[in-house]
Amino acid sequence: MRRPSFLIFLSLACFLAPTAAIRAEGLAPSSSRFYYKAQGGKIGSARIVRRYFKRKIHPPAQIDFRIDPRLRRAATIAEERSCARTKARCWRSVKEALLDSGAVSSYPKTYYACQAGEELVRDFGFKKLSMRDPYAAPLGAVIVYGKGANGAGHVELRTKTGFASDYHSKKRCYYPVIAVYAKFSS
Repeated sequence: MRRPSFLIFLSLACFLAPTAAIRAEGLAPSSSRFYYKAQGGKIGSARIVRRYFKRKIHPPAQIDFRIDPRLRRAATIAEERSCARTKARCWRSVKEALLDSGAVSSYPKTYYACQAGEELVRDFGFKKLSMRDPYAAPLGAVIVYGKGANGAGHVELRTKTGFASDYHSKKRCYYPVIAVYAKFSS
């Protein structure tokens, strides 16, 4: 009579022992984490990554030594004075940075940012560059964007890691690009 109860107990112990040991070690299967045993005997885990998002990483701006170094200074000034969020004064900020760096001789007179390129070419000796990609623009270039919802457009300076006007960002403005402008050294 004792023999069958002992066999039942032994068979249950053999059946439950491996699962208890696995649970005790923390190596239970999981759909969200990967569990492993480290060298010191500790149990570690890492999140399982199921998908990656495609995100373009843009290289830093290149320095074109043909461009006036005062434009690089203007980009630095604009970046130092910029905020984290826009205050809808992009063209004013770029005007002040250009004036303070000495890239322009007097304060530009146009009111709207989308008119900035025409005035820079006409009155201050800037040239329209052949590129239309803001990420390919050289350091210190002035990028003029088309009219947005309010009709004023947007203008910003290319910095080493992004763009600056009244705010700084690593991403370009979502308005369509009118042109990229720069002033060449004389």
